[in-house]
Amino acid sequence: MNQMGTVIVSGSTEKVLRVWDPRTCAKLMKLKGHTDNVKALLLNRDGTQCLSGSSDGTIRLWSLGQQRCIATYRVHDEGVWALQVNEGFTHVYSGGRDRKIYCTDLRNPDMRLLICEEKAPVLKMELDRSVDPPVALWVATTKSSVNKWPIKGIMNFRSSGDYENDCSTPMSPFCSQPDQVIKGGASIIQCNILNDKRHILTKDTNNNVAYWDVLKACKVEDLGKVDFEEEIKKRFKMVYVPNWFSVDLKTGMLTITLDESDCFAAWVSAKDAGFSSPDGSDPKLNLGGLLLQALLEFWPRTHINPMEEEENEVNHVANGEQETRIQKGNGYFQVPPHTPVIFGEAGGRTLFRLLCRDSGGETESMLLNETVPQWVVDITVDKNMPKFNKIPFYLQPHSSSGAKTLKK
Repeated sequence: MNQMGTVIVSGSTEKVLRVWDPRTCAKLMKLKGHTDNVKALLLNRDGTQCLSGSSDGTIRLWSLGQQRCIATYRVHDEGVWALQVNEGFTHVYSGGRDRKIYCTDLRNPDMRLLICEEKAPVLKMELDRSVDPPVALWVATTKSSVNKWPIKGIMNFRSSGDYENDCSTPMSPFCSQPDQVIKGGASIIQCNILNDKRHILTKDTNNNVAYWDVLKACKVEDLGKVDFEEEIKKRFKMVYVPNWFSVDLKTGMLTITLDESDCFAAWVSAKDAGFSSPDGSDPKLNLGGLLLQALLEFWPRTHINPMEEEENEVNHVANGEQETRIQKGNGYFQVPPHTPVIFGEAGGRTLFRLLCRDSGGETESMLLNETVPQWVVDITVDKNMPKFNKIPFYLQPHSSSGAKTLKK
């Protein structure tokens, strides 16, 4: 949207730009020209011109009055993912998949300057507009750190005419090192689910190895810079547990997904899981069910057993007040209250996101009532744990063994 709030432009995987008037909510036009996803958009102050960056590697300048593309800039070797422009809308700063950041004169497409080259694809840029002209450019990449690149001398560089306009020769960057770096956390780049289907070993960008407990949603131990494969062998157990969750590392953190089709596939004895029962028994526990109950233990709806609610109203009255049986969580363990919980559809669309501890809030509780799928409600609210499948079988000796047939 432009600064005056008169025009909104949207771009997507459909390769087109759609222009809207926010005052009337009317679509004004559709602009075609890009051959791949539109990744970045900028509007001038009065909403008459638009800049777009695309995965097709081009930057396009559009005239909204003429409803057409009036200039195409081929600056990058790969997709353009981020754009910034000066106040006068005369020079554009661009970055993308090729890790290079250029400054291009919109009035003369051949005049371009390579500001710097990042170590990873550029996702976002922001000009330091505390002074005019800007003196710095903040850049975020697929890595976790944010870099501040100096561009103070670019105005003098431009006025001297020392542009690189020969595309056949490699350019030398205007800056070799950033002025400032805001360090980000190390991201996880490798993981291995151990065969107990409860613990995970991970390795991050700093080559540090960590040991995680999926069931309790927490890190157990930082192992430091050790041999990743050796740690996997060291923690091998002679046990078989079915897969009951999947792991994703796209965010740089462990993302655990529970799906209805296999969430309740894993059963272990309480003793093997390291839990003890008050009565001294050793029941079979469903790992997926335990985790779901722990994640939603602050949700008030899970605190009352509906099967006993009517009985409580009739029989359980003490000191003039109704007694209700409140059981939080699964009775064995808790997950950290700050654990993010996300409900989504199979296609990846997010329906609701909250922290574990926030499910006790009035608003969050109401939204959970509308969002939580029935198969999760059955476990967390109704306490209907899936049945443990027992398959009876008999052993018969092979005919060549000479052994007698066993009695059933």
